[in-house]
Amino acid sequence: MREITPKLTPQLERHCGSNRVWQAPPFPVSTYSELVAHAARLAYLNRDDLLFFRGQDEDYQSRAKGSTLYPAIYGGDRVPAREIRYRFELLDQAAVMLVERFKQANIEGHTDLRRKRYIQWSILQHYEVTNSPLLDLTHSLRVACSFAQHKSTSGKCYVYVLGLPYVTNRITINSEHDVVNIRLLSICPPAALRPYYQEGYLAGTTHVTNDLDSKTELDFRNRLVAKFVIPSSKSFWEGKFNAIGEGELFPKQGTVFDLCSTLKEELRYELQPGHSGEFLNFWVSLESYVVDAARRQTARNLSVREATLMLSQRGLIPAAAASEIDAIQKGLISLC
Repeated sequence: MREITPKLTPQLERHCGSNRVWQAPPFPVSTYSELVAHAARLAYLNRDDLLFFRGQDEDYQSRAKGSTLYPAIYGGDRVPAREIRYRFELLDQAAVMLVERFKQANIEGHTDLRRKRYIQWSILQHYEVTNSPLLDLTHSLRVACSFAQHKSTSGKCYVYVLGLPYVTNRITINSEHDVVNIRLLSICPPAALRPYYQEGYLAGTTHVTNDLDSKTELDFRNRLVAKFVIPSSKSFWEGKFNAIGEGELFPKQGTVFDLCSTLKEELRYELQPGHSGEFLNFWVSLESYVVDAARRQTARNLSVREATLMLSQRGLIPAAAASEIDAIQKGLISLC
């Protein structure tokens, strides 16, 4: 996707200095009112772009020593191509199963779902069945802050401001910027309630592939306008605003929730034709566990090998287990 050069307020310009926004540390904000004021000034200055927000518990770092915002299926700039290919295979299989289940249950919108893979990906991602090549965003600053605080296990969390082309349709494709923007409130079946509670959007690139030499063009750091660090405590809301509760952000009831919960469980045991799907499923789960554990320790995007080594050095996994994981991974890479 095309990288933008955002217009910053004098305060943010001084903070970033000569760094690009993704390279600079996040700007500290202590209250929701202060954050709204920053967002308002940025929206006024960057009128050629429509601003969206994203909340995270960590500010994940790339090898280039700056923030990285990849869609979850890519998992950062260090994930092996073999693993990404498997994730796409899993996504394709989940999409086929989802379409069939919607049709069997005669859920309103199943015909539209069958024709549009973006709707399939949206539901699979929002109901945590599997990841997709799309990044979750919201038009609501309150939703972004609530999501960041809900996920946080420390005293701080992060809110990102991204500038994207203006939305003109349910699915807006801008070939000049190589960006796809999906307005979930217009495209998801009415029985899928989560996107409506979250005022959700999904964004990605027009060119989706599982075979890339470099994934930098897929990193939404290219669209960063600003990034903020906020406290994860209630004091952030100043007593006059409220965070959105977990039950509202992630409603766990309804036809689509039940269907996707069942689908997620069944997908664990499905085999890909010609592949040892059960083993790969287990192995990807193991790698994800190791990388997530390392991220919680370092707040950096690490490769599986780096994560295994770091956990072993800190005594969090046995050295023998780390050696076995490394040996198996080398064997798998040699087969690909």
